[in-house]
Amino acid sequence: MTTKADFTVEEWDLILEGPTGAGLVVSAAERGGTFREAMSMAKAYAEARKQHGDSELLDEVVSAKPEVDRTRHGSFSELRDYSLERLRQAIAVVSRKATPEELADYRGFVVAVAERTAGAEQEGDEPVSEAERGAIAEIAEAVGPG
Repeated sequence: MTTKADFTVEEWDLILEGPTGAGLVVSAAERGGTFREAMSMAKAYAEARKQHGDSELLDEVVSAKPEVDRTRHGSFSELRDYSLERLRQAIAVVSRKATPEELADYRGFVVAVAERTAGAEQEGDEPVSEAERGAIAEIAEAVGPG
C-alpha cells in the first residue's frame, strides 16, 4: 500500500490539490462559483472519509485538510489551465508511486468531487450546466481513464 510517506512534501501537496482544483474548475465554470459548491466539495470529502476502503492512499488524501491553490488567476481560462496542469502532474506522480488500483481510486475521487460540485446548484432546468459538463469532461481527460 502506498502512503503519504512515499511522496515528497511537494508531491503530497500536489496530490492533495488535485481534487479541490477539480472542484474549483467546475465551480468557476458557471458564474464564478458559489458557497453551495464549496460546501458540496466538503461533503464529498466527508462522505469519502466514511467509506474507508482498500486504498490507504485515498484514505490519507481524504483525511487531510483539502489543499486549495492560493494563486490568483486573472480569468477562468487561467484557473482552468493551471488547475488541469497541476492535476496532470498529480496523476503522473501517483501513477509512478502507487498501485494501479490506488491510481484508479484517486482518479475516481477527483472526478467524483468535480461531479458533486457541479450538482450543488441547479442551473436553470438542468442540474448541471453546459459549462460545468465541459469542465468535468476536461477534468476526466486530464486524469485519464479510471
